[in-house]
Amino acid sequence: MKTPEAQPEIRPNQSIELLKELHILTRDGKLNQDSRRKLKQVYHLVNFIEPLFNEVLLRNPNPTLVDHGAGKSYLGFILYDLLLKQHDAGQVVGIETRGELVEKSRQLAARLGFTRMDFQHLSVAESISSEVLPATVDIVTALHACNTATDDAIQFGLKKHAQYMVLVPCCQAEVAEVLRQHKNESFAKTPLSEIWRHPMHTREFGSQLTNVLRCLQLEAAGYQVTVTELVGWEHSMKNELIIAKYTGQPRMNARTRLESILSELNLETLTSRFLT
Repeated sequence: MKTPEAQPEIRPNQSIELLKELHILTRDGKLNQDSRRKLKQVYHLVNFIEPLFNEVLLRNPNPTLVDHGAGKSYLGFILYDLLLKQHDAGQVVGIETRGELVEKSRQLAARLGFTRMDFQHLSVAESISSEVLPATVDIVTALHACNTATDDAIQFGLKKHAQYMVLVPCCQAEVAEVLRQHKNESFAKTPLSEIWRHPMHTREFGSQLTNVLRCLQLEAAGYQVTVTELVGWEHSMKNELIIAKYTGQPRMNARTRLESILSELNLETLTSRFLT
């Protein structure tokens, strides 16, 4: 069998078979432009997660990394291949609500011999209470988990006392929809409603506001939060990366500011989502 041509984007020790199974590489070992962008995003995220994983290893020789809203588990497989496989330590658990994707991921892990990967077909509530998952986890990831799926990952991380959460939100529409529903009332309440008067502004402002509320929620729960870009905007518009490290020291005014924003912008119906 012909050896695939080396690609400069492929990491040393990376499983070529895995990249083919994930359709990142073609069957003859080539990368197309779309796959190159996808791989670049995942590798960038691995670069952020690797030092967190190494720090966790110093305290726990068998850490648990949970990929919430895993989808096809691109991130979980590549994290296992590049980090856990090399260290011979820890486990990756993918949580997904679509049973067919869970089964495909299980089959792929078995074919590749990734014995410390597990995949669970669970809802958010089930994942928090399920006995198949440990009471605490070390790292929670969510890559392009759509709309409220990022919030689900945060809830899971909070309940499981995660040391780190690494989140790349996607397609967040819930806050924008509430802004739209209450637009007329907001006009009478605050001149700030001009920020989201036009539909395009409603969508964009709602997306940014969602992540602001998430950061305040995490800070109120005792996490130190960093917000940065995942990759350059030319590669993806879904590019905001939120990294939260548990310190046990809540930001004193985070909850108060979160409550004030919800009130000022007529978003009280979302209180239960962001205030736990």
